[in-house]
Parts: sequence; structure tokens; C-alpha cells
Amino acid sequence: MNGTFELGLNSFGEVATDASGRTLSDAETVRLLVDEARAAEEVGLDVFSIGEHYRAGHNDSASPVLLAAIATATERIKLGTSVTVLSTNDPVRLYNEFSTVDAVSNGRAQLILGRASATESFPLFGYNLEDYEQLFEEKLDLFVRLLREESVTWSGTVRAPLTEQTLHPRMRPGGIPTWIGVGGSPNSVVRAARYGLPLMLAIIGGQPSRFAGHVELYHRALAQFGHPAQPVGQHSLGLVADTDEEARETWWRYWEPVVTSIAAERGFYAPTRERFEAELGDGALFVGSPETVALKIARSARDLGLSRFDLKYDIMHLPREARARTIELLGREVAPRLRELLAEEPAHV
Repeated sequence: MNGTFELGLNSFGEVATDASGRTLSDAETVRLLVDEARAAEEVGLDVFSIGEHYRAGHNDSASPVLLAAIATATERIKLGTSVTVLSTNDPVRLYNEFSTVDAVSNGRAQLILGRASATESFPLFGYNLEDYEQLFEEKLDLFVRLLREESVTWSGTVRAPLTEQTLHPRMRPGGIPTWIGVGGSPNSVVRAARYGLPLMLAIIGGQPSRFAGHVELYHRALAQFGHPAQPVGQHSLGLVADTDEEARETWWRYWEPVVTSIAAERGFYAPTRERFEAELGDGALFVGSPETVALKIARSARDLGLSRFDLKYDIMHLPREARARTIELLGREVAPRLRELLAEEPAHV
């Protein structure tokens, strides 16, 4: 969007439907993601990111492969993840994969690392959920050292030790931009600050302004650890359409069954229309016309001191036409309006 505030898109590789209502195949959805990343670049968006999930309807289980394909179809847009589940990835393999993506894309790769809210990868790859915290802590320590040091000697409990190990292809000096994704844990905020890494807040419910305390804690901890200021970003769900009514009704149609299923799986409230409308107003759903969405992003940017906002634009069975329109409007109309709003009253980053 511009040099001080970035506007991006996040996808979890969720299957779309076509104009006839047919659900696209997994392979069609993968190819659609490449097309959508190209479209995001054409309309001037800054970042396109792919998640990591291992469940039916999601096709983002091999994000480095997808990002490498997108790199060959684009020239400018930054390419990242949202998030990479570091706990069940090997840091050495992850370094090799993303140093390769960075080389293919001519320096456009980045990462957001997280502990995982969806935990299917743990049994799939033979990890114990009881080791949830230790896996992430040790692997993050190793990965940061691989980013910042040319030759690494390391030992821990979660993988084999390394002795003066140098990896190839080499990343750029200092490594690629690597953020820590946080869903609300203050300990995770402090961890990001301890390593001097940028913070990405995953805000999927409630008022985004309630995370202001996390941001304050992050900046305070950065200073205490002796690190310079780092950017803060926000990841939230949403859809942009020509009118508020169209956006609202389209999103409700596809969001309600997804959240109903997740609620039953994880034991929280089933969605109601009343709660949905509240999320549209002051909550974490960025759904509406370009003006509505721009105003809401600007408010979050000011409340939280953001320098980046990523919209998670795909949801199960959402028509590909609605996805395409979101991308078009986000780049052509939301971004310039957001620039105007932040020029009038900047976010305090």
C-alpha cells in the first residue's frame, strides 16, 4: 500500500465454489490461489500469505511449494505464511525451504511462526500435545539462530544437535522477515519481544482494541530486552463487496456453517445473527463496503499502532467471484481510502 503501512491478504487454501455452485476440487483451489496472488499484486496489495492446515477443505498444507509457484507468477508482492506451525516443523528444513522461496522470489519471502490453534499436525507428524510449549520454545530458539548466524552449534531435546552447521542456499544477511503470530497469550507477546521479532496479532473475535494492552506489553518488553522497535500487524477475517448489505449477507451465508462446526468441535458458543451483527460493528469481522472496511482498518491501526493489516479473505465454499471482488476492492478502493484516513490521523507505531 505504501512505505509505512502494509495491506495484505491471508488464505487458508479453503475450497471455493464456481458460479454454478459446484465446489472446486483441491487441485483447482491450489491453482486458484496462484491466480488470486497474481490479482493481489495487480491491484497493488503488499503481501500475500498462505496458512498451514491439515483438514478437509483446506489446501495449504505445503505453503513453501505454493509460495514458490506464486513467486514465478508475480514480481513485486511479498510472499509469506499465516501461520507456519513451527512446533511440528523442523527448523533446519524450514530454513532450507524458505531460503529457496526467497531466492526464487528475488528476496520477497517472509514468515509468521505460531504454535497452532488447529492441532492436527501434532498427531499427524508424531508429536505429543503435552510438549506444545517446549516444542515451540526450543525450535524458535534454533530457527532464530539459523536466521542470524552463518554457522550454528545447538543442542536441545526436540531434535538432533548441530555442530558448526551451515545451511544452503543461504538467506540474505540476517535472514528473512520473521514474525511471531499471537492469539492472545501475554507470554507469547513477551517471547516475541525477547527475540526482537515483529508481532502479528490474530484477532478473530471481540473488539480489536482489547489487544492494546498486549501491544503496550510488547513495546515495553522490547525495550527491556534491549531491542529496537518492531512492527505490529493484525490478522482478521472479512470480505469486501460493493455494498454493506451484499457483504453482510454473503459472509453470513458462508461464515455461519463454518463457525457452527468449529463451535461444536472446540466447545464454544454457536454463532447467532445478533453476535454476528455485533462483530460487524465493533468486533473483529472486517465485512462491508470499501468505505466501511477502510474506516474499520484505520480505527484498528490507530488503536493498536499497527503498521500492517492482513485480511483473511477465503472461507469454506465462498464463491470464487466473491473472493475475486474482495481482492479487487481491497486494492483499488480500500487501500487508497485507508491511505487518506491514516494521512489525516496516523497510527502511532
